[in-house]
Amino acid sequence: MNSRVVNDGERRARLASRHLLAPGRRAATPEAVVDALVALHSTDAATVYLSALARLEKPDTADVERALYDDRTLVRMHGMRQTLFVVPADLAPVVQASTTREMWGKERGLLLKNAVAAGLDAAWLERVEAETVAEVKRRGSATGAELGKAVAGLRDQVLYGKGTKWEAWQPASGRVLRVLGFDGAVVRGRPVGSWLSSQHRWEPGAGHAEIAVADAQAELARRWLRAFGPATEADLKWWTGWKVTDARKALKAVNAVQVAVGTGVGWVLPDDLDEVAAPEPWAALLPGLDPTAMGWQAREWYLAEEIRPPLFDRAGNVGPTVWWNGEVVGGWAQRADGTVATRLLRDVGSEAEKAIAVETERCQTALGEHRVTPRFRTPLEREISEG
Repeated sequence: MNSRVVNDGERRARLASRHLLAPGRRAATPEAVVDALVALHSTDAATVYLSALARLEKPDTADVERALYDDRTLVRMHGMRQTLFVVPADLAPVVQASTTREMWGKERGLLLKNAVAAGLDAAWLERVEAETVAEVKRRGSATGAELGKAVAGLRDQVLYGKGTKWEAWQPASGRVLRVLGFDGAVVRGRPVGSWLSSQHRWEPGAGHAEIAVADAQAELARRWLRAFGPATEADLKWWTGWKVTDARKALKAVNAVQVAVGTGVGWVLPDDLDEVAAPEPWAALLPGLDPTAMGWQAREWYLAEEIRPPLFDRAGNVGPTVWWNGEVVGGWAQRADGTVATRLLRDVGSEAEKAIAVETERCQTALGEHRVTPRFRTPLEREISEG
């Protein structure tokens, strides 16, 4: 192991700078935000916007929409851990090859199995896929419902869990579009409704990426270590959803260097061994599923165990969090009247309280008339929102 020790304080300093959370480190564009963080969680549509707004010099939801749907410099797709993310357009092929390609094979195989159980066959699936892609290209943009009316095969039913107590018939449309999305044949477009809507339109995609899996995994690991290092092998395996052997190969491919961290052995890129100084004191209000809060499997260096329970739901999804100098110190929520309210779970002192109040007002201004309820609600978020 390299003799370099990266203590918890320095890890928080790196987080502040590389995750664009200290005021002097904020970004000018949503593209810069996503590039710095590698990917933004997108299972909850609001997370993408709120994560970006927290890190922008001039928070503006319209600028995020521009990047996603006008310029298409950001792409929404399934990736790590079979989760929806927003990634830079140039990174999408890397994510597809390193993680989504394998998911596509498994998902398509399961769909075909369910189709055969319903009396359909492989020729049916190939035909429906081709007709759906052709219809999306013809229209340029369409909802799932619109495609279902135009493509007869999407209205067929497939049989899930045949012979088990979970046996159930399901419409083919959602499953087919999911598989085509994994393959990159179609991509998620504008939401149906406001930016808070989880429903969306489908648009033509560029197809799957012709990149060797090992090369793609190495590139994804390199970008991730740049943003999240030092991190452990377990952190990388958890974040990517890869097998441990794949994580080890990727670390070797990028010549990652071992350093000592509080949880044992961490890894950094070979040109990232210089000490990082702490920035000016900073506070932040981050949304549920924010990539900083969800970036590592081992979180004790920025999240004390005693305050963890009210901040997570039963599935392990983090809710909205309040940060002070690289540590989670509480949570926040928006009440029915639109007020952004916080609750601190630790005694942080008057300087921190003032800084958190400034960030609360900044969040309030950025949200404007919008009302945001996290998709995955946590005990503390519920308490604050109802208070």
